[in-house]
Amino acid sequence: MFYTMLASPVGELLLAGDEDALHVVGFPSGRGAARPEEDWTENPAPFAEAARQLGDYFAGKRRSFDLPLAPSGTPFQRDVLAALQQIPYGETRSYGELAKSVGRPKASRAVGAANGRNPLPIVIPCHRAIGSDGSLTGFGGGLATKRFLLDLERRHAGAGLL
Repeated sequence: MFYTMLASPVGELLLAGDEDALHVVGFPSGRGAARPEEDWTENPAPFAEAARQLGDYFAGKRRSFDLPLAPSGTPFQRDVLAALQQIPYGETRSYGELAKSVGRPKASRAVGAANGRNPLPIVIPCHRAIGSDGSLTGFGGGLATKRFLLDLERRHAGAGLL
């Protein structure tokens, strides 16, 4: 596994993966704080495209990511990650709405737990999941980061971008 650190407006992000796919985006703090494992090798080369796309996203020039991804998780967790990727840029969905979209309408808590285990936040937009009352709920990078990402998207949602 290779990794690099990427400066961003929400702090230094950990990007990890192999030559084929991105496996991890980690935040510098919060319950989603991530550090490289001891057996990982620092090498920014495999992450050049991910770094470019993340830079475009933070600059308001990109709405979605076109990267090879290898998220870990159970089949249910991967279903939730796929549902998250269907939430349009600048919009949000409640955990209940996500539960319905994966065919488990009574599993909003399980959807929330799966959302919280997203190994690729930002790229797989778990920040777009909110409470049924519209409140911002837990986020691995902290609620301030979640608010920043949602505000960023709302500011740029009207522009014709990727």
